[in-house]
Amino acid sequence: MKYKSQKVAYWFFALCMLLFALQIIYGFIMGFARIGMDGLHDWIPFNTARAVHTNLLVVWLLTGFMGAAYYIIPEEAQRELMSVKLAYVQLISLAIVGVAAIVGFHFNIWEGRKFLEIPRELDFLVVINVLLFLGIILTTLWKAERRTTTALVLTMGLVFAALLYLPGMIWFDSQVTDSFFRWWVVHLWVEGVWELIMGGILSYLLIKLTGVDREVIEKWLYVIVGLTFLSGLLGTGHHYYYIGVNKIWLIVGGVFSALEPLAFLAMALFAVNMYRKGEKSHPNKIALFWTIGASIVSFVGAGLLGFAHTLPQTNIFTHGTLVTAMHGHYAFWGAYAMIVLAIISYALPNMTGRKRYNTTQGHMAFWLSNVGMLGMTVAFGVAGVAQVYLERKQKLDFMDVQNEVAVHFVVLLLCASLFTTGIVMFIIEFIKYGRPTDEALEKEI
Repeated sequence: MKYKSQKVAYWFFALCMLLFALQIIYGFIMGFARIGMDGLHDWIPFNTARAVHTNLLVVWLLTGFMGAAYYIIPEEAQRELMSVKLAYVQLISLAIVGVAAIVGFHFNIWEGRKFLEIPRELDFLVVINVLLFLGIILTTLWKAERRTTTALVLTMGLVFAALLYLPGMIWFDSQVTDSFFRWWVVHLWVEGVWELIMGGILSYLLIKLTGVDREVIEKWLYVIVGLTFLSGLLGTGHHYYYIGVNKIWLIVGGVFSALEPLAFLAMALFAVNMYRKGEKSHPNKIALFWTIGASIVSFVGAGLLGFAHTLPQTNIFTHGTLVTAMHGHYAFWGAYAMIVLAIISYALPNMTGRKRYNTTQGHMAFWLSNVGMLGMTVAFGVAGVAQVYLERKQKLDFMDVQNEVAVHFVVLLLCASLFTTGIVMFIIEFIKYGRPTDEALEKEI
């Protein structure tokens, strides 16, 4: 049976879609500013737009992960969530924290630490919110009739994500020390424990969509977890190359960064293998597209494009350039955004009872957003290579170089428009499904 408490996930997914749309808007503000159309500068300067854009990315993905957990855990644990009311309280408080942070950025109320800009007071509210979320999930699992590997890996990723937020709250007078521990949050989230969350969601979706035996799929999870910890932990060293730490990190960061693509390669092979073995022809092809697509694009974006510029010999030139933006956009899209859209695509028909599986609009949303993001990645990459050559090799002034590469942002904006059209179609589909019902969730899976 499905479980009525899974309805909570819908509202997390709805907030997730709203924040995603806002993130795209701020991305366009930055894109137009890069080609000289900066009419909003007096109200939203570039640094504010960038802080909002990156922080919205983190918040909407975390909101999606939480929604995924609230949908997956009841089925895996075979019991209702411990408290639906507390889950709604947690959702509302999460939304309040997000709104407060965005408003604060516009009034220059922030920490000023890259990717961890929110004010210290909001940090404590985030901790309280996440503790409430984990309390609901862990209590549900504690009282569960069964504890599956899928549920445990997903929960482990969420718990470690919470624990690794804490080093970012410690204040250091030394900028080197502060940067050292800041990467414990930023790197070990996106190249460590978030991969566990992705692996847990991927495992659940493949079990549901392919019909392959749970035992076979969950064996792969152990491989992914092992590779993630092996490469992700010491791979943090590629952020330490030039911040003033011991040179040993050049070796450690280089070697273990080279191993990081293995975890994403394992995920891609895992997903494609399970799809080919699957005896079940699930009608929800859209969810299957997003699921398989996430595993493949994450390998390209997070694995190959990350490896392309993280070795010390390359990174000495590409560090802090648009090459990083190339890798970052395609990595986040493939590894995390697409898997969130996959679980939403799978869960919505089950929660609402409306079987809008394979609409033309749904397929267009998938292809337009993926083609658009690929185009954006190429535009960032070409601009980044030009920037490295002109700035690091030809020693041109930074601002002169920015003017030279501005033309690539025209291409990027065109591709971003294609991407946005796909996401708008996805959101329209989301709205068309309607709200979840008890009747839909009472039916047999």
